[in-house]
Amino acid sequence: MQKQKEKRERAGLRRLLVLALSFLKIGLFTFGGGYAMIALIQKEFVAKKKWVGEEEFLDMVAIAESTPGPLAINSATYIGYKAGGVWGAAVSTLCVCIPAFLIIYLISLFFDAFLQLTLVNYAFKGIQVAVVFLILNAGWKMLKQMKKNAFNLILFCGVFGCLVGFSVFAVDFSTLFYILICGACGLAVYLTVLVAKRRKARSEPTMQGNAALSEKTKDVPEKTEQNGSVGEETDASRQGEPQKGERAPEREEESK
Repeated sequence: MQKQKEKRERAGLRRLLVLALSFLKIGLFTFGGGYAMIALIQKEFVAKKKWVGEEEFLDMVAIAESTPGPLAINSATYIGYKAGGVWGAAVSTLCVCIPAFLIIYLISLFFDAFLQLTLVNYAFKGIQVAVVFLILNAGWKMLKQMKKNAFNLILFCGVFGCLVGFSVFAVDFSTLFYILICGACGLAVYLTVLVAKRRKARSEPTMQGNAALSEKTKDVPEKTEQNGSVGEETDASRQGEPQKGERAPEREEESK
């Protein structure tokens, strides 16, 4: 028992170390914010380590986007808690924040001189192109993993059309509203399907009872017809037989 406990503790410490190093790497080499970081998180924990499933990762991104706080930090907290519990969440959140904090702190010490460097300016222009590619890559992977049913396709086309239309006409519409509206649509569809299933489950016993009653009512006329035919046969047989006190006609003729 004690050896198994020690093995579990060692495995837990190794997993915490892996979480720390992974999120330090992601926080250090990711430019462009949380959306650009999603591609690296997916590659690290979904494709390589397989600690999170594809559908669960999509749900995690939706939850991280709809809850308060930066997307990258919320995602790191979720994956850390899934992999290592409370300590895993704390280590992952801290390690994904440390590189950005240290870099911004060092830049703030000589901010003006840093921005005037021509090499730095051109380097950031190239980084912006890479950031756009990372965001598009993450979105394309999530789109391929999405279930291609009618509801998801309708929501995707609606949101995409709204994004294009609002950007063309310069309408200020927060992305949070897209998430809330799509969530409300999903909840409405779920409740509609649930109510339909309950109604169907309630109507099935009544339909079965009606079918049983109709079968019984069909059997009753058949039984009455059978009883009537039997009664007619018995009446006919009774009419052919001589009653008490009467002689058969053949015997009367013989006596004459």
